[in-house]
Amino acid sequence: MTLAFDNSYARLPDRFFARVAPAQASHPAFIRVNKALAADLDIDPQWLSGKDGLRLLSGQSIAPGSDPIATAYAGHQFGNFVPQLGDGRAILLGEVIDRRGQRRDIQLKGAGRTPFSRGGDGRAALGPVLREYVMSEAMAALGVPTTRALAAVTTGDPVYREEALPGAVLTRVASSHIRVGTFQFFAARRDVDGLRILADHVIARHYPDAASAPRPYRALLDQVIAGQADLIARWMLIGFIHGVMNTDNMSVACETIDYGPCAFMDSYDSGTVFSSIDRAGRYAYGSQPGIGLWNLTRLAETLLPLLDADEAKAIADAEEALSLYAPRFLDAQLQGFRAKLGLDERADGDADLVTELLDTMAANQVDFTLFFRRLADAIEPGEGDEPLRGLFVDPLAADSVLARWRERLGMEQIPAAQRRDAMRGVNPAFIPRNHRVEEMIRAAVDKGDFAPFERLLQLLSRPFDDQPENEGYAAPPLEHERVLATFCGT
Repeated sequence: MTLAFDNSYARLPDRFFARVAPAQASHPAFIRVNKALAADLDIDPQWLSGKDGLRLLSGQSIAPGSDPIATAYAGHQFGNFVPQLGDGRAILLGEVIDRRGQRRDIQLKGAGRTPFSRGGDGRAALGPVLREYVMSEAMAALGVPTTRALAAVTTGDPVYREEALPGAVLTRVASSHIRVGTFQFFAARRDVDGLRILADHVIARHYPDAASAPRPYRALLDQVIAGQADLIARWMLIGFIHGVMNTDNMSVACETIDYGPCAFMDSYDSGTVFSSIDRAGRYAYGSQPGIGLWNLTRLAETLLPLLDADEAKAIADAEEALSLYAPRFLDAQLQGFRAKLGLDERADGDADLVTELLDTMAANQVDFTLFFRRLADAIEPGEGDEPLRGLFVDPLAADSVLARWRERLGMEQIPAAQRRDAMRGVNPAFIPRNHRVEEMIRAAVDKGDFAPFERLLQLLSRPFDDQPENEGYAAPPLEHERVLATFCGT
């Protein structure tokens, strides 16, 4: 076997986790192994795809060096604090060192009960496993920091939700699974020693340059704030809606984590909500930047004892750090929109241009992804105008948008072909359209047909390429295909 496990987190004090073995699947079978990711992790893809790999990925065997644990954390769920959550259906097998020398977690999601299951079965149904596999791999292909899917297997065991569903296990890879809620777990217990151990571990693993800073814990906070601002800006630029931005779903490694009721927006509307459990719209598309700051404020609160022994000074220090979030986010978002619009230079009025554009898109129910993709073909007046105008309820509104945009383009002397290529490199042709994801899930769950799953993965692995054979997957849903709500898998 060529898999070398370690588990640095399991060497932390016992109160950080619970040791627990994954449940053994009765009749496991492969759905898919991500061979490219396995190779990147320095794991032999052929071994992982064989019978011994299947035993590992289904909980039937424990690899040498693995020390399976369920990690402890707390969290604010829809604004309400829960002092103990923890891995209720996920088991961290251990860590591997990838080909770049980076430490990566390998976790089984849906591997059975843990001490943190709170009465749940700890299992995962097939649908949510396939959704997370597709969504996380699509985000990686889009260039967004994210957890990854190494493998998915069926268990042969039913999972009971509103009905009996086929069970499955996702093997998830992350830079780590440490969350804002992990810090909240220790802060809620006034365990300052635990907070310091955790902060030192995060610095050593994710932000080693902070260790040599004059004030390491402030440097840690600064870097997490900057990383989250950049991450959420990336979400906004592709129309991604996380759906459940609880503090226990916010990674301090600044990766997108926990793909539950997530979705991609079709028609642009800042108030878009898909999550069936987000009844008040707390985590709507346009609310995500503000929620990011809210969550980071909760992180800053946990770090107060480490920032300064004088509470007033610690609060002032935290407030200063948090004040940097908004300008960082706004700059990252505006720079991203400039790239989407084919602009290479900064100019006064760009923020107003973007605001006016988005307002017009919202008023005309314009598909977010298609608009920016088609815009690359409308740099100069001509045949590219009509496909773009066809996205608008009022085509005259499109004419107004195009006129102002072209006026701004005229401020920069860039050849049209060069600008078009640059725009196509940041504006995807393909995203995981909600109706296509649902279609894929239904085929697998109802018919045992994984062909739509494979096809979706293949086309989403090249989101910026024109794929004439998959042109239908770029189209928004018809009225009867629209997905109105997405669901969490627990």
